[in-house]
Amino acid sequence: MAVGNGNRKEQFEQLDGVIAQWKGVEGGLLPIMQHAQEILGCVDEEVQHYISAATGIPVSTIYGVATFYSQFTLKPRGKYTMGICLGTACYVRGSQQVLDELEKRLGIGVGETTADGMFTLNATRCIGCCGLAPAMMVNDEVYGRLVPGDVPGIIEKYRARG
Repeated sequence: MAVGNGNRKEQFEQLDGVIAQWKGVEGGLLPIMQHAQEILGCVDEEVQHYISAATGIPVSTIYGVATFYSQFTLKPRGKYTMGICLGTACYVRGSQQVLDELEKRLGIGVGETTADGMFTLNATRCIGCCGLAPAMMVNDEVYGRLVPGDVPGIIEKYRARG
């Protein structure tokens, strides 16, 4: 299989093993794409074309799956994904101001990733922590009762982790 750019060569070789395991298996596209995202960080256009060439599944089908399921991303995510809740309870308690501060401090907008690949910023609807409103998740860690002044400390905590 022809490999994309040199930086991803080893990852595409790893993906070849996954494709070999699931190629031709009914429903195999989803596990292939899930593993592709784990290995390569996203299911971007290059990855979609690679999977298509290896499986014979049309790129349009792969793109449709990638854009239908929220678990897939077409752009690489940062090491830490920050999801600020903009659901009703969080919004009325000031989550928009927290989001504004995150955008300002990180220098990115919603759906973007910092240039250093450290943070991706997302706005979500509800993370199930209404009693902690306004709330945010960083990967699997929940932060509640946030105010804009909490943002610098949270960012620094993750920068220190590297």
